[in-house]
Amino acid sequence: MKKYFLMLLMLQAFLVKAQYPGATQVADLPVIGISKSVSLHFISPEPIQYVDLSSHAIKGDLPIKNVLRLQVLADSLEKIANSKDGGTVTIVGEKFIAQYRLCYLPPEKTEFISSQIDIQPEYMKPLDISAVGLSTNERKANALAMLKERCAACIRQSDDYGIGIRLNRIYTVGDEVFLDISFNNRTNIPYDVDELRFKIEDKKINKATNVQSTEIQPLFQLYPFERFKSRFRNIYALKKATFPENKLLNISLTEKQLSGRNITLSIRYGDVLNADTF
Repeated sequence: MKKYFLMLLMLQAFLVKAQYPGATQVADLPVIGISKSVSLHFISPEPIQYVDLSSHAIKGDLPIKNVLRLQVLADSLEKIANSKDGGTVTIVGEKFIAQYRLCYLPPEKTEFISSQIDIQPEYMKPLDISAVGLSTNERKANALAMLKERCAACIRQSDDYGIGIRLNRIYTVGDEVFLDISFNNRTNIPYDVDELRFKIEDKKINKATNVQSTEIQPLFQLYPFERFKSRFRNIYALKKATFPENKLLNISLTEKQLSGRNITLSIRYGDVLNADTF
């Protein structure tokens, strides 16, 4: 029994000293100085999906999608000032994870206190998340590549009340469909956009039957779309969807206030099937 006990102790000691091959040790994490007098901002190249703070003395928020702001809590100042340990911060983007160790420093140590950290590639570990699909940066790169191409003959167009919608081209990549859409205003009144909606709807609506409509939320749009005076061009990415020949993908543009300048552009499934690829 005594021999067995000694072997168990030796095994525990070995496990404590050994490092798991795939493990990241806290001691190996980059150290960032933080203080009560300065907010610390982490800038991510991708929208931040998840944040974990191991210390209750630090609070964080996301002012915008790719910026994490950290601050020391006033009621925890004495505790963190004594220990100097701000814990670890874990930041997960769409396709990466990064971790840092926070060290509390007094306000006078300004040469070691950081206010802004750009998350660099050498501190990112890639995540293979197939469900995410394309990252925001990848979608933006594809959209900009489409925007550089000159608009030739359009695939579909619709005009009414001096307002026009034009489908210039369709591209597919993976499970996503990119739509290059132009908007024209031939009137002297600027168009204030209320909504731009994408719906799969029946070609013919029979009053005796219920209208089946499925709305599709864009995964990405290149530019904000709020108003245009004459011309505007934008790229939208949608999740790839299949629909039968008796249905259409309708793009509906509606104007703010009590306006009748509402217009719909209908896209056939055959248009999607004939899409180009990147």
